[in-house]
This record gives sequence, structure tokens and C-alpha cells, in this order.
Amino acid sequence: MLGFVWAILGALAQLSSIGFLRAAGRGFTLVVRGTPELLIILIVYFGGTVALTGLVKLINPHAGYFEVPAMLAGVFALSLVFGGYAAEVLRGAFLAVPKGEIEAAHAFGMSAYTSFVHIQLPLMWRFALPGLGNNWISLIKDTSLISIVGLEELMRITSMATSVNGEPFRFYLIAALIYLLLTMLNTAIVDALERRAARGERKLAR
Repeated sequence: MLGFVWAILGALAQLSSIGFLRAAGRGFTLVVRGTPELLIILIVYFGGTVALTGLVKLINPHAGYFEVPAMLAGVFALSLVFGGYAAEVLRGAFLAVPKGEIEAAHAFGMSAYTSFVHIQLPLMWRFALPGLGNNWISLIKDTSLISIVGLEELMRITSMATSVNGEPFRFYLIAALIYLLLTMLNTAIVDALERRAARGERKLAR
């Protein structure tokens, strides 16, 4: 959900008529898409720790070292990753909405807000769902990277199990099957959402 907020802000910034906002939106997507996910997690984790420690020391100069919780850093970092990619999907979806649909809504006397909610947003959602679904599936697999900062998620627990039992193939295979199950389940959910978004759409004759 946090990543979707970044995505909407990034897309709207790129579509803004204000040059500063357009540059900020493009810079956000460029940095996120051009930086490996693992590096983003490490930068957020260690950079957040440095920033939090410095902030606390401004209040109390004798304060010690403060570390950002791994869960918080991981969620925030992956939300940035999702937001950077999804912003481009939403921007393309907004641009894909036929201008004639919006002009027709205005011709019927709809306000800008009404036409956006009832015309532009449903059409945009239909165009954006396939791309957002792909980003979401990728995000599920990217959660395995959070183990690098010590969070006990699936991959870290699997690694711990292999070090204790000495059966890496068995445990990594189980982890792979769990990720595959999660991917299949979420793919089915995305497909159902796509079918729902496309209801009422005229089918072309073959």
C-alpha cells in the first residue's frame, strides 16, 4: 500500500504541468529503476540508522547508537522499489485513456472530479492492472533480499536451517516451492481483478 502511494505521487508528478514536479517525478523513477534493489535496502537501512542516530544526538548529545528496525527499513525500501516501477505503469495508463472519453464527459456537464472518478480512473485502472500485477509479483520475490539486514524472513530462516541440518538442497527447494505457491496465488488474484476490470468491455469479433 505504501508503494502504491509512491507510485501515484510519482505518476502525477510526471504528468504535472509544473516543471519542478515533472523533474522530481522523473528523477525518482530514474534512481529507483537504475539502482539494484539490494543496494536500495542497504542504503535505507544504514542511511536511516545514521540519520536516526544524528537526530537523537541533536536532542541528547550523550545518546548512544540507534539502529533502524530491519522490518521498518525493509518495508520502506521495497515500497520505494515498487513505487518507482509502478509510477511508470500508472503514467502510461493515464496517457492511454482516450481523450475523447474525457471530452465526452465534459460535454455531458461532468465536473473534472466526477469525470476523473467515473470515467478516467476506471479506464486507467484497466490499462494499469497487467503492469501493476507484474510489479506486485516481482515485489513478492524481492522480499527475499531483506534477509541481508538480518530480518528473519523466509530466506534467512531457510539459510539458518541449512546451516544446522546440512541439507541445503532440501530446504532451498522447500523455500522455492513456497515462493512459487505465493506467486501462483497472487497471479490468480491479479487475473480475477483484470477480468473484473474488463467486464462490460466489447469483445472484438474473431
